[in-house]
Amino acid sequence: MFLRTFLLLGLLFFLGDKYANSTKVYICNSSNAKRYHYNSKCRGLSNCQHKIIQTTLDKAKRSKKTLCGWED
Repeated sequence: MFLRTFLLLGLLFFLGDKYANSTKVYICNSSNAKRYHYNSKCRGLSNCQHKIIQTTLDKAKRSKKTLCGWED
């Protein structure tokens, strides 16, 4: 019984962690871009001279992007 509970909790932890950062965010597709945005119409994206692309929060964080100051 304990083992079954432990395995179930482990599975929930694993799946929860996997999908926690699947939130969609927007970034300017520029090598100089440093921020991610939850809203594609964010004021912080208005200066983007490149294409605005949708990605996941996990990918944005892995590429060292931080949350836009207009959105925190």
